[in-house]
Amino acid sequence: MVNAVADTHAVIWYVFNNPRLSERAISVFREAVETNNQIAVSSITFVEIVYLLEKGRVPAATLERLTDGLQKPGAVLVEIPVDSQISGTMARVNRAEIPDMPDRIIAATALHLGVPLISRDHRIQLSAVATVW
Repeated sequence: MVNAVADTHAVIWYVFNNPRLSERAISVFREAVETNNQIAVSSITFVEIVYLLEKGRVPAATLERLTDGLQKPGAVLVEIPVDSQISGTMARVNRAEIPDMPDRIIAATALHLGVPLISRDHRIQLSAVATVW
């Protein structure tokens, strides 16, 4: 079962044990591990990471660490593809509240799955999308 969706920065901070990840976010990841559940990662996150790598904004090992983390037996992270259902759910994500397309896709993924979004992004937190931070 998926407990939450993590946005791109939350996933990066999780795989690197970065202290920028909030205590509440850490507890959601920890709870998923303890209950043999998962945290979803939208496939758009992989695209964003490549973009951030190209701009030199994330460590070079980011994509490899995330990919490795998904392949481990009993992995807490699970990739959710962007499909027609997620695309259809984007209509429920107010573009005025969340204008960035990757953020809208990630928010739509959380809405589609009926779980909260782990995100520090203040625009997302102020939107109608349930968030954890």
